[in-house]
Amino acid sequence: MRHIDFMKHRKITLTISLVLVLASIALLLTRGLNLGIDFTGGNVIQAEFEKRPDVAEVREVISGIVAKGAMIQNFGEKGIIIRTNEDTEQSREAVVKALTAKYADMKVTGFEKVGPVVGGELRRQAVIGVTIALVAILIYITLRFQFKFAVVSVVPLVHDVIIALGFFSLTQFEIGSSFIAAILTIVGYSLNNTIIILDRVRENWGTLSREGIVNLVNKSLNQTLARTINTTLTTLFPVVALCVWGGPVLMAFSYAMLVGMIAGTWSSMMIATGLLCEWNLKKKK
Repeated sequence: MRHIDFMKHRKITLTISLVLVLASIALLLTRGLNLGIDFTGGNVIQAEFEKRPDVAEVREVISGIVAKGAMIQNFGEKGIIIRTNEDTEQSREAVVKALTAKYADMKVTGFEKVGPVVGGELRRQAVIGVTIALVAILIYITLRFQFKFAVVSVVPLVHDVIIALGFFSLTQFEIGSSFIAAILTIVGYSLNNTIIILDRVRENWGTLSREGIVNLVNKSLNQTLARTINTTLTTLFPVVALCVWGGPVLMAFSYAMLVGMIAGTWSSMMIATGLLCEWNLKKKK
């Protein structure tokens, strides 16, 4: 079996992750996030056409009217749903007027106004959901393994979520409710990788006094390396396909998954294990 000394540069990898997390926090504080209609409120217009136009064409028609990008998707055989961040009646009328001028056969079949109160409730529930998930993970791993294993498992999850948020703050991609689903999926994916590695560390724990924590962790990482590579690649391929061909509707979900998977693989292999090494070495001293 090939032996790679992953822990040789653990302080460098931990420093890189710390810099990325701090940079992401700075971006969140200065640029914020480009919240979609699910969080900020807005108008939802449902229309039908005799011959439905392309989504890209509809987006071009209303691009100069809405202040921010609209979310447009097909439904049924002839319908289109348009979601805009502006929640005023004037904004809705302007969109309808522009579409009517371009498409004489268009008929508005439904309209809904989403208030910012709904968005505030969604944000609150998202924070509560992620917090409960992290606390439950901490308790379970403490009972199943050790408290130190639980801590070094949860820290990478926070690391992955913050970096994903920082990426969206940097790019200003619009995020909606699907982004929350992506974040929770990232947490599950990253934790699964971390647990596989730490479980192998636990199995090898009996050799700690003889091998030392650094060699033990390196051996565990090498033993699980093939599994980590196979899992990451087989999951990464469909996610990349979503990023390329998923379109604007799936953009937030697909890119959050892509960034989260890369960060999750990195953190499970380098952050969780690096922190475990440093914890044991400092405790020994």
